[in-house]
Amino acid sequence: MAQREAVFPANRHALYEAHGYSAAIRSGDLLFVSGQVGSRSDGTPEPDFGRQVRLAFDNLQATLEAAGCSFADIVDVTTFHTDPENQFETIMAVKNQIFSAPPYPNWTAIGVNWLAGFDFEIKVIARIPQAT
Repeated sequence: MAQREAVFPANRHALYEAHGYSAAIRSGDLLFVSGQVGSRSDGTPEPDFGRQVRLAFDNLQATLEAAGCSFADIVDVTTFHTDPENQFETIMAVKNQIFSAPPYPNWTAIGVNWLAGFDFEIKVIARIPQAT
């Protein structure tokens, strides 16, 4: 049976400890990343929506890198949006920069009415590359 190993990006342990969860869990060759939000260094939401989305992807990248992964290793994405119809264009602009060529990961977008003060959250599953 595969062991679970917690993965944390540098300088963000307090955020996860305060809420009692891991940034990601490595299990075998898979990485299950908790929802990442566009939080500023003090943990509060970035008020500008475009910057909040970009920060969420930056925080995701830091978590992926802590496990030896990159955006290219993502196989499944779930995003949460507080106002999908009005946010879609902004989110797609960032998404298209990061996932600019096929094969694209699976993607599920869910409209929600509350994200603890945030307006966007992204969680992923990635395959951990084998060390060479």
